[in-house]
Amino acid sequence: MSPSSRSWLIFAAIAVAAAATDLITKDAIFRALGMPGTSPPVTIIDGALWLETNLNEGALFGMGQGMGMVFSAVSMAAIGGILAMMSRPATRRDPWLVWALALIVGGILGNLYDRLGLPGLAWHAPLERVGTPVRAVRDWIHVVVPGVIDWPIFNLADSWLVIGAALLLLASLRSPATDAAAPGAAAP
Repeated sequence: MSPSSRSWLIFAAIAVAAAATDLITKDAIFRALGMPGTSPPVTIIDGALWLETNLNEGALFGMGQGMGMVFSAVSMAAIGGILAMMSRPATRRDPWLVWALALIVGGILGNLYDRLGLPGLAWHAPLERVGTPVRAVRDWIHVVVPGVIDWPIFNLADSWLVIGAALLLLASLRSPATDAAAPGAAAP
């Protein structure tokens, strides 16, 4: 297998694994706890970590509520852009970029699946929306740092997006001369 093919395989495997873990955990939590507000959160660490279902029709931190189709279009464009980046040999030779872009695609796919209404959920409240399809991201991880922040409820796709972005940042801070001379800097 050529290094280029190996890079594409690694990229696809990471993206699929990231999306799958996100979707499997969302399904499990929503099956166990139901729709938001139908059962109490499950405490994992008292005062700091709960499993709690939430639906987000917006983007990061709930911004842009009701703009789900716009975010879906942006998500699809981002995947197209990332695939274009992956078509560049220089990108495929950099394991940091391959991992970062794969995690980002996996996160995008997990949340895009929800935004398109593919889980088949229906709104249970408010009354005017009861029974209509849910086109919102399923979130379930609630973290609080006491006295500091009550973080908005999130999911694994959000985590993959953040980790991928952090890897991109780290990759951008590396010195090209150092990377070229480093052992293992060859194509993955």
